[in-house]
Amino acid sequence: MGDATPVSGPPNSGVASPASSDRRPIRTRDVRWVKSVASFLARGGVSPNQISLMSILAAGVGAASLVFFSQPWNAIGCVCGVQIRLLCNLLDGMVAIEHGKQTPLGVLYNELPDRVSDSVLFIALGYAAGIPWLGWLTALLAALTAYIRVFGGALGFAQDFRGPMAKQHRMAVLTVCCLLSIIEHLAFGTDHSLPTACALIAAGTLLTCWRRIGALVRSL
Repeated sequence: MGDATPVSGPPNSGVASPASSDRRPIRTRDVRWVKSVASFLARGGVSPNQISLMSILAAGVGAASLVFFSQPWNAIGCVCGVQIRLLCNLLDGMVAIEHGKQTPLGVLYNELPDRVSDSVLFIALGYAAGIPWLGWLTALLAALTAYIRVFGGALGFAQDFRGPMAKQHRMAVLTVCCLLSIIEHLAFGTDHSLPTACALIAAGTLLTCWRRIGALVRSL
């Protein structure tokens, strides 16, 4: 495998180019207000690692809302926590790279908080949906997608961010289903949206693992 070359794919393939293999492609980085917030944080002395840790706190708030609050507050709290978590995930990289705040521990802070955030949210989702085992399984599969991606990078290939249920997709499904659960609860008095979210994320994440493993096998 010593002659293996980094994998690069066509646009929208989900595979980052070698030059950006350690960074998830996100269009929101080019939004003006996001750049302004990143500049403000950098000027204020906030480190990327601190922002990464804040993402865990945001995810924890969202998870606690799911488990301990009733409808519609549990879904509202989860949506807020998820969106703040995603914003932190966006800003930490921007502050680090665009504003020259990278540190030797940056790679660690870039990965571990995401794994913790995913786990607490999906485990909480499973309990809120009344199917705890599925929440634990979803958390495990989410961690596995990241493992496959980073493992491919460790082998010298570009990190594979393909879906259909990469991190941003998982958070999008969770957000939409939480919002739908509010409408469902108020209109019909039923609670099917959260179990549906858990099942969709688990199935999609399993498919994502399969696709990333397949791509890694072909590259090897």
